[in-house]
Amino acid sequence: MKTAKLFPLCILGLLLATSGCSSFNREWKASAAAPRAVEGIEGAWDGTWLSGHNGHTGRLRAIVTRLNDDEYYARFHATYMRVLTFGQAVNLRVAKSGTNFTFSGSADLGKAYGGVYSYTGNASPEAFFSTYDCSIDHGTFRMKRPE
Repeated sequence: MKTAKLFPLCILGLLLATSGCSSFNREWKASAAAPRAVEGIEGAWDGTWLSGHNGHTGRLRAIVTRLNDDEYYARFHATYMRVLTFGQAVNLRVAKSGTNFTFSGSADLGKAYGGVYSYTGNASPEAFFSTYDCSIDHGTFRMKRPE
């Protein structure tokens, strides 16, 4: 009887967990299809993440939105072990020099996920590189514009 009651809850939990993924997928595809900013970093990105702690890696996609001249909002969506997904978002403080952008930001993902993640990196209209660091991991993000 307990199993019969838990099954619908598990299905509901799975649907809720994956609905954010499908929402990101729709927004990322729309952003990738939109005309790209010639001198900016806003829009869709595609690449990989790599943990410097344990060597794990996977696909990484992002949608970067300009909030004002020196602040952007980045939503990341990563895969882990090819089937698990994880999303995170961070506000980035950005300094622009020509077509190069340097940035930094942090986001608290909760103690269970490593606490505060700090991001530092640089980007151009065609390439995005960032390091990340938290209490349980550190590594890199490398992305380019989707083809």
